[in-house]
Amino acid sequence: MQPAPILPGEQERLESLQALGLLDKTSPEERFDRLTKAAVDFFHVPISTISLIGQDKETYKSCQGLEQRTCDRTVSFCGHAMYSKFVFIVEDTLKDERFKDNPMVVGPPYIRFYAGVALHNDVTHAPIGVFCIKDTQPRNLSVADIDYLLKLGSQAERELNTKP
Repeated sequence: MQPAPILPGEQERLESLQALGLLDKTSPEERFDRLTKAAVDFFHVPISTISLIGQDKETYKSCQGLEQRTCDRTVSFCGHAMYSKFVFIVEDTLKDERFKDNPMVVGPPYIRFYAGVALHNDVTHAPIGVFCIKDTQPRNLSVADIDYLLKLGSQAERELNTKP
């Protein structure tokens, strides 16, 4: 397994995340949940999250399909996707050297497909998290699917940067 990377500028990235004041607000918010629910319905996947990537853990600001609300950053798919300039797609995790022995692949929730869009702080443009979908079966996305995932990600980013 390849741990999620930590790139130069990490302290500034963490400060950008903290400045939004979202990590301390853990209760569900409809404005985020409607986006992850839309993703689950549209893509017919069991899991969708809006993840915020902190120093040591990934916190789910919204989560459909998982009972846990956090995971360790080192095993986080979103920790990889957060640095991608494009949609980060893993069509079959068992065929990807970075993830084939990841605990979330070889054990519950048995992730076999992942697609995520990086989310940024509007002021600093630092990556702070990811909007993603996950499936227990390998799959691929059409151009229209990718377009819709990007739209949902854009809406999630807008909401993260807007005070309720």
